[in-house]
Amino acid sequence: MTAMAPDHGSGGAGSGWARRMAGLCGALGIPLPGAAREHPLLRANRDAFARVDHDIPLSECSFTVLDTELTGLDPRGDEIVSLGAVRLAGLSIRTQETFYCVVRPRRELPKASTLIHRLTPSQVREAAPLPEVLPGFVEFLGTSLIIGHNVGLDMGFLNRACLSLMGGRLRNPCLDTMHMARILRAQNWENLYDRYDLRVSYSLADLAAEHGLPRFPAHNALTDALQTAYLFVFLVRKLSGGGITTLRQLFEAGRAWRWYF
Repeated sequence: MTAMAPDHGSGGAGSGWARRMAGLCGALGIPLPGAAREHPLLRANRDAFARVDHDIPLSECSFTVLDTELTGLDPRGDEIVSLGAVRLAGLSIRTQETFYCVVRPRRELPKASTLIHRLTPSQVREAAPLPEVLPGFVEFLGTSLIIGHNVGLDMGFLNRACLSLMGGRLRNPCLDTMHMARILRAQNWENLYDRYDLRVSYSLADLAAEHGLPRFPAHNALTDALQTAYLFVFLVRKLSGGGITTLRQLFEAGRAWRWYF
């Protein structure tokens, strides 16, 4: 997605202080002064992940693959314009269990972002604002493990919104299919020069094409979540020779990296 300069508005020292305070609170994972008290959904989420059973079989895990469409890449000024997610029971994609919602941003939709996600100004004007949408999305995520492609970007926006609107952040452990794809490629390296192949792409569409996966339209939050779900299942079955059966093994495979010196 193309990054655009966020409009922080005009103002003097006070507005600068507010931006610095917002950035500090976001980095520390604490609510802004005056922000909402912790929502019961986030309190339940925090309690559920106080301890995680890493030895649970993958077949018993609940995963939710999510994707966001954004006005840009800076959580401090850009906004979420759509949310999509699909559930997995173990490694089975539950296409009947999905979430999709267009979100009305606070400011006018930048033209550059419309060219990417193809949401029109009229579509977002008719949509609900994020304060109305976010609790339902948090409820859908529940106590599942979160999967995303470059998931740190999505979670940066989601947790900033959760801190501001719901008084806390999501504690769900996250798995990144982009990182997993890099791990798989490292496992398959045959020589030193494989590391410097400039033709390598880790975009969601290119990885799906490379591995012969079903293809879905790009830059729609729900279809990107579905595409990521298929990629995740493929990667789990390929990593470590297909010997991953528990959550602990999956996390350990995700940390493995083959370096050449």
